[in-house]
Amino acid sequence: MFVNRETELAFLEERFQSGQSELIVLYGRRRVGKTDLLQQFCQDKPHVFFVADLGTTESNLVQFSRAVSQYVHGDPEVEGVYRDWDQGLARLARLAGEGRLVVVLDEFTYLVDTQPGIASILQRVWDDTLRHTQLVLILCGSYVGMMMQHVLGYRAPLYGRRTGDWHLQPFAFQEAAALLSWLALEDRLRAYAVLGGMPAYLGDFDHGLGLLENIEDRILRRGTFLYNEPRLLLQSELRDPTNYFSVLEAIAGGATRPNEIAQRAGLPLSALSYYLNNLRDLRLVERTVPATEPRPERSRRALYRLADGFFRFWFRYVLPNRSLLERGQRELVIGKVAAELDIYTGLAFEEICRQQVWRLSEAGRLPFTVRRVGGWWSRTAEVDLCAVGEKEILVGECKWWAGPVGLNVLDELRARAGEVARVAGHLRPRLALFARSGFTPEVEEVARNEDVLLFDFRRWPWS
Repeated sequence: MFVNRETELAFLEERFQSGQSELIVLYGRRRVGKTDLLQQFCQDKPHVFFVADLGTTESNLVQFSRAVSQYVHGDPEVEGVYRDWDQGLARLARLAGEGRLVVVLDEFTYLVDTQPGIASILQRVWDDTLRHTQLVLILCGSYVGMMMQHVLGYRAPLYGRRTGDWHLQPFAFQEAAALLSWLALEDRLRAYAVLGGMPAYLGDFDHGLGLLENIEDRILRRGTFLYNEPRLLLQSELRDPTNYFSVLEAIAGGATRPNEIAQRAGLPLSALSYYLNNLRDLRLVERTVPATEPRPERSRRALYRLADGFFRFWFRYVLPNRSLLERGQRELVIGKVAAELDIYTGLAFEEICRQQVWRLSEAGRLPFTVRRVGGWWSRTAEVDLCAVGEKEILVGECKWWAGPVGLNVLDELRARAGEVARVAGHLRPRLALFARSGFTPEVEEVARNEDVLLFDFRRWPWS
């Protein structure tokens, strides 16, 4: 089921309609839906869709030749096999000289692995012939570091040739919920907390099962797709998976500062930034700073946390319980998951509230335009959500509670907002409460009198 990606499709369509040669780079983590997006884009256009693999140069040339022959003749065998990539790319130049043609080289990083000079060959042929044609060439790859090295980076052979690039991101909750439509609204959010926003993970749940049944059957069962996914993904995306795994395990275990992470992972602090930067590129780890920091990139108050919801769940419930799960004792683990699921979901609820604040600001439905959204903390206090504008700052608490939020929460927020305001200086604070189960009548009355913003998850999407 293909959902959303309207912005990405609009970008690709715009490049297709440009009337000029295009060299577009689409990259992102494995399982994020790159191939599905490109197939959706190509379905009503003349195109050659080639998916590389880790075979030899010769085997990839065979498959590329078959893909071109299928497009030209409707038969993969007519063209024969090109003797090298120069000949194959020259064939594309002739075809694209006759009219608009989309060519997708999917899993381009595999081509780089099997034929290290392919980027240089492509650069030369692009400069000589392809850029003078009606070709829309799309290079698609999953290993972010390699795409930077061979395609996007300053020293890459193709640097300066691309006419567009797009880093494909996981779904936010609003998009993910469309893939979980058979669940009740609250269970969609719980499922998002467990699976994160990766389309492949969301699509793996069985529509005939409830949430806990899916977790037990699709994640905790040996041999299933998700049971060993984090380990396999690291092995496929990264060249030194053992150290990356140790870094992720350290962060999942509660280490948030570089010295803590390095110590738990058994790595020198001087080497840690290399691993953290690559994990951030993959959107597995995020660096967070208080939303009021004027120069976030230079802040020394940064904390690191797992950015991927499924990785958080896996490191919390699957990895520590592998001995039980390997023996098939899933009932003990799912019991623990069921008991803690709403506590675990609280963090995802904060993320969803931040996502929705961005959406509301972009739609002009907040009192001011938001420039930055995040959390906030000091040595003595913490706030779930801060949305920073030019003159104002929204200070909010997010409560994934079964009962309505009462005045005590609003009073505590008001006190913390005072501390945020002192740090923020010239920004005027506005208060906001986000709740799973609504608010008491007293809170609603105060909100009307004091212009406090209230967001009730039961009335999703908020307006």
